[in-house]
Amino acid sequence: MDSPRLIIASVRMPVSLKRTEDGSAWDVRMSPGGLATALRAVAAKRDFTWVGWPGAEVPGREREEVVEQLSHQTDAVPVFIDSDQYEGFYEQFSNRVLWPLFHNLPQPQEFSQDAWNDYQAVNQRFADTIAEQVRPGDSVWVHDYQLALVPRMLRQRGIDCSIGYFLHIPFPSSETYRAL
Repeated sequence: MDSPRLIIASVRMPVSLKRTEDGSAWDVRMSPGGLATALRAVAAKRDFTWVGWPGAEVPGREREEVVEQLSHQTDAVPVFIDSDQYEGFYEQFSNRVLWPLFHNLPQPQEFSQDAWNDYQAVNQRFADTIAEQVRPGDSVWVHDYQLALVPRMLRQRGIDCSIGYFLHIPFPSSETYRAL
C-alpha cells in the first residue's frame, strides 16, 4: 500500500503553464507564490499532490496532454477552468464579494447569481478532482476563500479522511454572513 499523502488544494498550483514561443506546446514554470514556496519543503519530505488551476485556459483537446506533462514533471493535478467561468468564480464572486466582505470593507457588494453559480461549479470541480485522487489515510488541506465550499462537498461525497481548511484572510464574524 502506498504511504498516505498530503493533498493540497488551492486555486493556483506551484507551477504555471505558459505557451512556448512558437505556440506548439505548453511550458511548465515554477510559480513564485508564497504558498508554493512555503510548501516546497513539505513536498520534499512527504508524498504530496497539489490540485489547482494551471494558470491558463487549456483547450479541451490539449487537456490530456497537459495532465500527462504535469504528472511527469510535478506532483500537480490540474483543475481546468474556462475563462468565462474563471471570471465569475474568481474575479466576480471571490474577489468582488467574498474578499471585501471578509475584510469588513464598507464598499457595496457586486453580487451576481451567475458568478455565484460559477463559484459553486468550480468548487465542485475541485472537490471532484480531489475525490479522484484521495486514498484511505490521505489528508486533504484546502486553501483560502476561493475554495470555501470544497470541504463540505468532499464530506457530501463520503470522503472521510482528515480535511483541513486554511483561510489566508481574516475569518469573518457571524455578522459578516448576515451581510452577505
